Amino acid sequence: MKKNMGSVDRIIRTALAILVAVLYFTNIISGTLALVLGALAIIFLITSFVSFCPLYSLFNFSTRNKI
Repeated sequence: MKKNMGSVDRIIRTALAILVAVLYFTNIISGTLALVLGALAIIFLITSFVSFCPLYSLFNFSTRNKI
């Protein structure tokens, strides 16, 4: 698994996951929407921590800086 996510991409995904969590715990979102966004937030967190996005790999895309 080759890393294909840059730090800005990882920060944005983590921030979005935190936003979904805050919206859920303050009861702004609920029901099916909360489940779908919660699953997406979990995926965002996992991909942020491992710096690898399977969709990026599928399309041969990378946000990582080339050094």
